[in-house]
Amino acid sequence: MATKPISSAAETQQASPAESQRLDRNVPFTTVSGVPVRELYTEADLAELSYDRDLGDPGEFPYTRGIHRSMYRGKLWTMRQFSGFATPEETNQRYRYLLSQGQTGLSVAFDLPTLMGYDADSPLAEGEVGKCGVAVSSLEDMETLFRDIPLEQITTSMTINSPAAVLWAMYLVVAEKQGADWKKISGTIQNDILKEYIAQKEFIYPPRPSMRLVTDTIEFGAHATPRFNPISISGYHIREAGSTAVQELAFTLRDGIEYVQHVIDRGLPVDDFAPRLSFFFNAHNDFFEEIAKYRAARKIWATVMRDRFGAKNPRSWMCRFHTQTAGCSLTAQQPMNNVVRTTIQALAAVLGGTQSLHTNSLDEALALPTEDTATLALRTQQVLAYETGVVNTADPFAGSYFVERLTLDMEEACYEYFRKIDDMGGMIPAIERGFPQQEIARASYQYQRSIESGEKIIVGVNAFAGEHRSPEVLSIGESVAEQQSEKLRQLRKCRDASRASSAISALEKAARDTNNMMPAILECVRAYCTVGEICDCLRTVFGTYQETSVI
Repeated sequence: MATKPISSAAETQQASPAESQRLDRNVPFTTVSGVPVRELYTEADLAELSYDRDLGDPGEFPYTRGIHRSMYRGKLWTMRQFSGFATPEETNQRYRYLLSQGQTGLSVAFDLPTLMGYDADSPLAEGEVGKCGVAVSSLEDMETLFRDIPLEQITTSMTINSPAAVLWAMYLVVAEKQGADWKKISGTIQNDILKEYIAQKEFIYPPRPSMRLVTDTIEFGAHATPRFNPISISGYHIREAGSTAVQELAFTLRDGIEYVQHVIDRGLPVDDFAPRLSFFFNAHNDFFEEIAKYRAARKIWATVMRDRFGAKNPRSWMCRFHTQTAGCSLTAQQPMNNVVRTTIQALAAVLGGTQSLHTNSLDEALALPTEDTATLALRTQQVLAYETGVVNTADPFAGSYFVERLTLDMEEACYEYFRKIDDMGGMIPAIERGFPQQEIARASYQYQRSIESGEKIIVGVNAFAGEHRSPEVLSIGESVAEQQSEKLRQLRKCRDASRASSAISALEKAARDTNNMMPAILECVRAYCTVGEICDCLRTVFGTYQETSVI
């Protein structure tokens, strides 16, 4: 494995301009997001803080201090490592290995063709099958993926968006075939299409029919799967695209408001579905800013649900969230440093009160994690849970002048974004005019400039570079595409072609009227229609979406 040549003694003794500037400490002190940080915070910074209004005890409105009274004394967060690669058979082996190592929940990463609604044998899937996640094209693949894993006993999170209804239907049918009761299975589908238009760009259909699909899943889930979260409203990808912490918070919660309004407009009372809404946040490097972000999120969501939507059930007020450490913070240079970054980020998530956590592996800036690096990432969570004492009390930073000021300032800035987006008519009109996209682009540009100028130090990149060694990485070959394509040939040969054709016709009819599409999608899945066939049917009805770039 090639390595970077070791610097000479003269080179190592001379600090770079960035290092010299930082060593002189002659730079503005800001958070990662660029928010100025004062030298000292005192009681005067919290003159307007009211314990009952702004904090409350853990488990009580507005949940700033946590959604459960005992927090981790009662139950630890779910340790849910994001995993998926190559074939369903190989990923199933990884799942069973991670569960044997103490992981307490599954999280499915799908490959790019699956995320975009294409089968493994599609010409548009060439070169991408199994590369960034597991290839799933049919119910047969989903059955293999969860072989020997009892779905009534394990929670599963699936990162899928445009085809979320299809993959969720496959999961439900696998549970059905296992004899599991849908009312007892639990987990989450990401299913957050608005953040795709804002940040990740893995959309298929235009925003409005996409929102119909999301609304269909939430409505169906409220009745059929009362313990399953039909959406995970995701700030993670917004932050990965370069947003500030405030933008991640504001755009994520405003997306949540948009979904709630659409489901209410469908005719569901807010308390019938709001308790199953979940969120997904990033954990970046700025320890205190991240803790403040999570605390502000709970307070804002509780207030919005109670005061804006009139929710009566306290469970509707609770912002329950999963956290993943920041992939965008990982460096290919000196990848062992990523273990330190991930540990600090995970600690912030835990002190911020997350319900579920994924810790990135040290090699994820280079490739999908190996078994060894995934195990080390899981061990990071286990050390935090069992060795550090951070689980012994709820919200230990409550009352900190600095953290409370950051929390209040983040809340105020979030509401300011709400006001701007409300004035535009909501999140969909804001997206169509490019508002959140432009805000994120500006923030990303400023952050990159701060790195290039040396104002922000990235250890091993723009300072303290030293020696660079690349670890062994996981490699996915093209044989995966061949194996998956052969499976599809056999599937289409052996399935009941008439039943599959009738199911697709019924789905097209459902898509052209106003009925909930989930029953028709489930019938397509039971007939072994493929992801590509189902998504192509919906493409025929809804069309596809081409974003207008705004600079």
